[in-house]
Amino acid sequence: MSAHPTPTLYGIPNCDTVKKARTWLQAQGVTHTFHDFKKQGLDAATVLAWTRQLPWDQVLNKRGTTWRQLSDSEQARATDAASAAALMAEHPSLVKRPVVAWPDGTVTVGFDADAWQARLAQG
Repeated sequence: MSAHPTPTLYGIPNCDTVKKARTWLQAQGVTHTFHDFKKQGLDAATVLAWTRQLPWDQVLNKRGTTWRQLSDSEQARATDAASAAALMAEHPSLVKRPVVAWPDGTVTVGFDADAWQARLAQG
């Protein structure tokens, strides 16, 4: 672990919300790591770790194109944290974006400038 841990932002670079989040972090001078899960992949263990802090159905994006393109039987596989994590690992675009793993160990989903500003102000 580095002396100055930085947040890791998970997402895909062409997602508008991810773009806004990255731009905001840069504007605040916050160094961060970007994990492009289209290129770098995403494993079920990572997603499952997120669901220990957040409800799995908050991490799983059921509003996106990827969800709508899944068959009914694939959608029906998402019944709990473990099965949803496995499905999101197979189809990373199912993850609501961005997911941020903060240096304090917490995880957030989505971009909320006010909440992020408050988090940064806490130090």
